[in-house]
Amino acid sequence: MSGILDLLNSDLGKTIISGVAGSTGQPQDKTSGLLTMALPVLMQAMKKNAATPQGAEGLLGALNSKHDGSILDNLGDLFGGGVNDDVVNDGGKILGHVLGGKQENVANALGQKSGIDAGSVAQILKVAAPILMGVLGKQARQNNVSSPSGLEGLLGGLLKGNSPQQEQSFLESILDADGDGSVIDDVAGMVLGGGQKKKGGLGGLLGGLFGKR
Repeated sequence: MSGILDLLNSDLGKTIISGVAGSTGQPQDKTSGLLTMALPVLMQAMKKNAATPQGAEGLLGALNSKHDGSILDNLGDLFGGGVNDDVVNDGGKILGHVLGGKQENVANALGQKSGIDAGSVAQILKVAAPILMGVLGKQARQNNVSSPSGLEGLLGGLLKGNSPQQEQSFLESILDADGDGSVIDDVAGMVLGGGQKKKGGLGGLLGGLFGKR
């Protein structure tokens, strides 16, 4: 099944990478590497938040209103004149809700892994977060997700699947469960909770959305 790496290699994914890189002044290759690591971390954090009734209702409300997937239909306009402040501010609110006080630690850890300074990482995440919410919103609409249990299934499906070995490798690299003990381990523990060593991929729903143009 297609997964997040296939998304970033698709036409839409390349538009996202190019636009995010251009809007934040970072090289495309580093931006691509950062998004490859950051998107599953953000989705895992959303999944953890949605495990509570209040968190699930809040996320469902956002997906059914502002973040319905329409942002994906206008990426050319979004990036064409530079990402406007409303999108960036919205991204900051999303990150604040999803990561809370862990934002700085996550930015530092991802910066350490990607070779991008933490300030630029934070800016990239603010641009990427509304796009990721758009992905979730589009999937929720296509699959008629309207309940907390349906949302749990949607997020779970985005983080599982029969993934290629390369996807497992990048997930393992960010979690670094048995690696060099860098700060990313602590961040992964805080954001993702237990079970770091379990292998997983991002097949299924992402592939269905981005696999064909």
